Amino acid sequence: MKAVVLAAGEGTRLHPLTLTRPKHMIPLVGRPILEHLLLALKDAGIDDVLLVTNYYESQIQRYFNDGAKLSLRVEYAHQEKLLGSGHAISLAEGYVDDDAFLVVYGDLLLDPSIIRSTLQKHDEEGVPVLCVVPVDTPQQYGVVLLTEDRVSDIIEKPASTAFGNLANAGVYIFPEEVFDAIRQTPQSLRDEVEITETIKGMLSKSVEFAANRIRGEEWMDVGRPWDLLEANKRVLERCTVGVKGTVEDGVHLKGGVHVEEEARLRSGAYVEGPVFIGRGSDVGPNCYLRPYTSLGHNVKNSLVLDGTHIAHLSYVGDSIVGANCNLGAGTITANLRLDKETVRVRVKGEVVDSGRKKLGAIIGDDVETGIAVQIMPGIKIGWRSWVGPSRIHGVIRGG
Repeated sequence: MKAVVLAAGEGTRLHPLTLTRPKHMIPLVGRPILEHLLLALKDAGIDDVLLVTNYYESQIQRYFNDGAKLSLRVEYAHQEKLLGSGHAISLAEGYVDDDAFLVVYGDLLLDPSIIRSTLQKHDEEGVPVLCVVPVDTPQQYGVVLLTEDRVSDIIEKPASTAFGNLANAGVYIFPEEVFDAIRQTPQSLRDEVEITETIKGMLSKSVEFAANRIRGEEWMDVGRPWDLLEANKRVLERCTVGVKGTVEDGVHLKGGVHVEEEARLRSGAYVEGPVFIGRGSDVGPNCYLRPYTSLGHNVKNSLVLDGTHIAHLSYVGDSIVGANCNLGAGTITANLRLDKETVRVRVKGEVVDSGRKKLGAIIGDDVETGIAVQIMPGIKIGWRSWVGPSRIHGVIRGG
């Protein structure tokens, strides 16, 4: 069976990180989110993939090319305008040459078992399949209503929890007939063709959709900055451990630590896994890396992208730092509110509760800070920003 992966969106909720890359290319433990997804498809036995792209699509195409480095056959479809998920899927009509195909949203972190169970469900029952997953905040998703194991309706972002907590997981198996159904789907108020409306139209014509129930710990929608920390943690917990770089005398490694080739750990570094240290990283001397650190040095439970330098006497905790940043000596990211409440973050102009007691900064690419800069919890710093020395950067009023 062929797979269609939707990877055209920008990911505005992930600003400033997505000002310079598509959200699907944000790295987790040395690989883009999209690569983790493609490897899950490969592990489940799928070799042919169509990537539907738009935003910064050249980055995706340069990285994956024809898919050979992953032992996949990858092709591309350009979505000229972002006209909804149904429209994106319609671009696969000339690609699909079987009676059914798999569709997956490209910003998901999935265990391969989800793909395998979805394929098995289709093989056993011979009907289209929609994956559902229990979530804590169903108001943020499309909630799926079931009659036994069949989909009966989809309610988009309901105002209450009265409809249950089974969310549309963004993993489907469609028959070829879906293309005709998409053509018959009216546009939404946003002038988009949404695949959920297509499915509801098919349900109204007595097309059965089997529900494949998946576990929340095997699925993650990486849509907000703080989701990256949880996704990073999940990937690290199943990361292969191995030390291929240079580890000087006096370095202490505890637990699962993966050090790539050309990385260097200097004397006095204390690394407590799970930790991933990427190729070419230079760690220490005399620093402490706590569990769930990825691609950085002198950081705690953080995700630091390629080419970033964090100077001595700095503290980076529970943060996401973009590529090619230079944090001056003594830069401190606060990760805990004084009142111990959950941290709020401004997302698309609104202050949103992250639900996390600990959350530091979200810093875009090419940011530079002077010495002794202090950054409050949940603050974003945009791409190519400079923060002068001894500055306190940002407070969300009332947050």
